[in-house]
Amino acid sequence: MSLLSVLRMGDPVLRGIAAPVVDPTDSAIGALAESMMETMIDAPGVGLAAPQIGHSLRMIVMRLISDRSGVDEPPRMIALINPELEAIGTEIEFGWEGCLSVPELRGVVPRYARITYRGWLPDGTRVESEAEGFQARILQHEVDHLDGILYLDRMRDFATLGYGPEIQAAAEAAQRSDDAL
Repeated sequence: MSLLSVLRMGDPVLRGIAAPVVDPTDSAIGALAESMMETMIDAPGVGLAAPQIGHSLRMIVMRLISDRSGVDEPPRMIALINPELEAIGTEIEFGWEGCLSVPELRGVVPRYARITYRGWLPDGTRVESEAEGFQARILQHEVDHLDGILYLDRMRDFATLGYGPEIQAAAEAAQRSDDAL
């Protein structure tokens, strides 16, 4: 497998609607999925959509994350082909997002708290499950890429948009201030 170049905001491929994958078991799709996983981990990221690496196909890869407690665990990943999402309920959560195609920037984005998802694995297995919290956020973010949508398009308040290190430093300063009270 090989590391792939990640397209950046402004490349027209990122604004197109990706085509369905005709045969999820095609060996070329499996090889692409493996290269996408390697690229995602190397970047480092938690998800990557095929349009981000120049392939206008309905395929994503993502880390499977049980929680965000900071525990180092070996990455568990999945490639999901022709994914479909549905919200479970109407609850919306606001959370920070970044994107490998919009390097260094972070912003607060509203996403459904719980979703169902369906799709195919490269071995032809049909997958249908539910996700919530951060995993649901990853799925929604990556599937947006398949429809030409960047997280910036979903933001409601651009006052939350900033560079990751500066946002982290401000959050730490606020926490120290709160702790001093």
